[in-house]
Amino acid sequence: MTLQELLTDLSPLPPLPAREIHAVTDHSAHADADSLFVCIKGARVDGHTLARDAYDRGCRTFVAEYALSLPSDACVIEAPDTRRALATLACRFYSDPSHKMRLIGITGTKGKTTTAHLLCALLNRCGIPCGYIGTNGITSQNVNRPTRNTTPDPLTLQSTLSDMQKSGVQAVVIEVSSQALMQERVAGTHFDTVAFTNLSLDHVGTSEHASFTDYRDCKRKLFLNFDARHAVWNTDSPYTAEMRAGCRIPHQITCSREADADFRATAIRPFRTPTHAGIAFDLIAAGDTYPVTLPLVGECNVENALLAAAIAHSVFDLPAERVSHELGSIRVAGRSEWIPLPNGAAAVIDYAHNGDSLRSILSSLRAYAPHRLICLFGSVGERSQLRRAELGRVAAELADLCVLTSDNPGTEAPEAIIEEIAAAIAPTGTPCVKIPDRQTAIEQALTLTQSGDILLLAGKGHEEYQLIGKEKRPFSERLIIAEILQKRKEGAQAWQSV
Repeated sequence: MTLQELLTDLSPLPPLPAREIHAVTDHSAHADADSLFVCIKGARVDGHTLARDAYDRGCRTFVAEYALSLPSDACVIEAPDTRRALATLACRFYSDPSHKMRLIGITGTKGKTTTAHLLCALLNRCGIPCGYIGTNGITSQNVNRPTRNTTPDPLTLQSTLSDMQKSGVQAVVIEVSSQALMQERVAGTHFDTVAFTNLSLDHVGTSEHASFTDYRDCKRKLFLNFDARHAVWNTDSPYTAEMRAGCRIPHQITCSREADADFRATAIRPFRTPTHAGIAFDLIAAGDTYPVTLPLVGECNVENALLAAAIAHSVFDLPAERVSHELGSIRVAGRSEWIPLPNGAAAVIDYAHNGDSLRSILSSLRAYAPHRLICLFGSVGERSQLRRAELGRVAAELADLCVLTSDNPGTEAPEAIIEEIAAAIAPTGTPCVKIPDRQTAIEQALTLTQSGDILLLAGKGHEEYQLIGKEKRPFSERLIIAEILQKRKEGAQAWQSV
């Protein structure tokens, strides 16, 4: 499109040259004569310092927060916030795809991924083509690809939405992180529905949010700044009232497993079969009761299922009976993923990576009365160190045995991270094994299991990699367990044939 068409939403504008723009970018290495280069102040690099590199590659059109020292043939448009400008330019460049579909934005500390997957599966199974964008990647029409962030950068987000819309997708469920809202990644995006799962102390630190108040207020933006038509609230969170303050969205729906609400869950009870486990409850909507058998462990997933059911029924008009039935067969990769073991034990893969989420999943697994509850976990490197002690204290309280190992250590020494966790466990006397290599730790933990045990592998969940140093190495706990079990089976068969 022409430069004038692209910059319609930015004002005030200087006189603009008649110029066609074929790409918008914030990477100088991708810039050329047909590009618009947006200078972004990043955590490590200020894009304004790379404007000359983009110019040398042929680029002559720039958006910046201040004047650039470039030759006179460069057109520089100044904007007070180039992050916001990039997001709105991305919307414009890709012809505002969010206005042509129904977008559901889900935010909260925990439960975003599970809620999003449940809702996306419900809509697809009920004949509404739906895409997903979030922690587990980008999924559209049964094709999945990974993303770098829970909520992608503006150019990736808008190009993805455009591709989905052109392929016939009618709805998209997006996990909206606090970082995305803080960095204006979704500015200019039109959300039909927004939903809140819960809020707890997390993502506060030097590389994330300065305070819990800042974290909370970033999430509130989704309910204050986007003019959605519907808002769905989990009122069981003690922070819901704070999150709702000032929200003027016309249609607001409440969900609860503890109090009166538009959608309620009662008679909540765990169940277990030889092949899987989960939680059953009665869904109450508009005075009618519908039984749900959810193949996910933990009462927290009741809250997630309520949010998904509320949106499917109240926003998309899907029959509550159909919704409750479909919930009984939806599983989410890396979220309380139950794997039966040949010796009568079970392994559970879950993304729990902070104290609250680890407490939730361990408490839920206790409800199945395991012979022993073994917890294998670590903590990420280069993030909040307070999280490590919290993880250690929770595991020591609720597990019978802790296996400490690596998560995504990054450039930190795994042994140092493990020792910080172990220091929190030591005063409790809970048995603790330290095995820095995570694959070796999984092998050893499986060897330790006995009939009736439950082994929780916490922290990695859906992830298909492990970050060691600056390298992402392929790492799938699901595949590792399958390979270990297959080798043991083949070994047993070989021994029997001797």
